Order: sequence, then structure tokens, then C-alpha cells
Amino acid sequence: MKFSRCDKVTTKINKKVAIIGSGPAGLGAAGVLICKGYEVHVYEALPEPGGLLLFGIPGFRVPKKNVREGVEDLRRLGVVFHTNTRVVEGYVEEPGKIGFENLLKQYDAVIIATGTWEERRLGVPGEDLPRVYPALTFLFEYSRAELGYIDFKDLPPLGDKVAVIGAGLTAVDAAEVSLRLGVRDVYIIYRRTINEAPARRSEIERIIRAGAKWIELATPKRFIGDREKGVQAVELIRMRLGEPDHTGRPRPIPIEGSETILEIDSALIAIGEIPTPPVTKHPELKINRDNTIWVDKKYRTTLKGVFAAGDVVIGPSFIGKALSTGIAAANSVDEYLRTGQWISES
Repeated sequence: MKFSRCDKVTTKINKKVAIIGSGPAGLGAAGVLICKGYEVHVYEALPEPGGLLLFGIPGFRVPKKNVREGVEDLRRLGVVFHTNTRVVEGYVEEPGKIGFENLLKQYDAVIIATGTWEERRLGVPGEDLPRVYPALTFLFEYSRAELGYIDFKDLPPLGDKVAVIGAGLTAVDAAEVSLRLGVRDVYIIYRRTINEAPARRSEIERIIRAGAKWIELATPKRFIGDREKGVQAVELIRMRLGEPDHTGRPRPIPIEGSETILEIDSALIAIGEIPTPPVTKHPELKINRDNTIWVDKKYRTTLKGVFAAGDVVIGPSFIGKALSTGIAAANSVDEYLRTGQWISES
């Protein structure tokens, strides 16, 4: 997987750029800036660069080897990666942490590309029972096993019957991982129909052919079980589609009296992720109500010298979209550092 935009760096510019996050947006930005001659430092909380590309998406969809090769290419060109280093509020400099204010002082520009790592919750009774897992967390553990950080036998137990809630790519990947791990019955439960599935119809049809069972127009009302035995069943309520909501898709409406019980051994919740900016309290950095970072059309934030790109700006998206925003943000950084002009269109 190629992130760099050159085979070798032919010029040097005496300015430094920090990139927070090493998913597709961060790596794409690094590939542009290092080739333009800037000194580029990437800060990553995980033990190696790659972000969701490496730790959130299974290797059968995005081969780990390809991501690692792309990272090594950036490293060869001179990109410096600070792994196991979380960027936090304020001034901090200690093992495993660096303050956002430190970066503002040490670098000529900063790009925030921290993605969407917080998972949405259903908010129904029993969601906190043992063996009800956030799907992204489970996929993270599966990726750690693929990468050799843990053994596959140490993955959270799934049992014979798994309910996957949601119909995005995370849900599809969670279902496929479950099948690959030998789960007998994998149910994908979605409150709308296959036509509205965020993962696209073709992905849903593919995973059905692989052996998953598709249940549409249904959503969990509660999970049934206890703290000792964990989840044992999910109560589903049927839905009908109403008028379009703010997303443009038909609004799912519960049908009273349509509840059914589905016995399960575990559940994987995959109803979407929330953007996770590294800082939310800086008085000059505007955070939108949905937790995305506000940017103008050139990916400039409301804080001078700070840009943002990827899913932390646009919300959960596909790899290509996140990558393209990282490239665009890097070009805006280059324009800013060459001209010294900052006119954020707020």
C-alpha cells in the first residue's frame, strides 16, 4: 500500500509538521509532506503505525503486510514515527504521552487525523452483560492476534451463536471473523432493509453467501442473561420504515407487540463509531456537536496552524475518502507554510 508521493526526497524545507494519528489520512498526509521536503513526525497511540487500517480492519480485507510495507516506505524517506504515544490536553511530556500544547510550540503546523475510535451504544437493557462486545473492540483484538501481539486462543469467547447488530463494514467484518473462527450461527440484525445497509447491498449479499443469516427490519429491545452466565438471548422488536430522517434514509419505527426472542451466546455491537479528537477543551479549536473537528474547505481548523483530516472531520468513511482528505490537508499545510497566510473561512 503506497502512501508516499515520491521514490526519494530531493529537497529539504527547514520546517516541521506533526501529524496526530497514523490511519489512512495521517499516512496519506505524511506521504505528501515528506516528499515536499518537510520534517514529518507522526504520533500514534498504538504500538505501530497504521491506525484502523492495521488494527481495526481484518487482514482478509486489507492485508497487514501491505500496510506495513507502506509505513516502512515512509520511514525510509525520513518520516519519524512516535508510537505508543498518546496526545493529550495541555502541556505534558512523559513516557507514553505528549501534550497538544507541546506540539503547537515544537512544530510549524499540526494535522489532527485521529479517526473514530469510540463506539456507539444501543442504550438498551443488558448491553453491559458479559459477552456483549463492541464489534470494533473485538476486531481490534482479532487484528492484534493477526499481527502476533496476542494468541488467537486469547480472543474473547463467542460460542456457537453470535448476533451482530448493524449493517456497516464493521458489522460485515465482525460477521466474517466470527465465521472464520468457527461460529456455527452468525446472525446480522439490522433495523432497516438491505437496500439501506451502509456496507452496500453487495457486501451484505457476499457475507450471506459465506454463511451469515440476515435479519432485517429488527432491532434489539434488550439482552437477556445474568452476570454469571453472560448473555443468553436477545429480545428483538420488528420495525417498519417511515418517512426519511436526517440521513435521508427511511426512519425505522418499532411495531408494538412484535417482540421475539433469539437465543445467542454472544453479541457484537456495530452501529457506528464516534470521532475521537485528541483534545476537546482548547478554547480556540472548534469541535462540532457530533464530535467532528470543524474545518474549512482547505481543512484548516479554527486554531491557527492546526489542520484536521480523515474520519475525525467527516465521520466514519471508506479508506479512499479518508486518504484523500489527508492528502488535501497536507497540500493546504504546504500552502500555509510557504505563504505564511492563514485565513480560516469560519
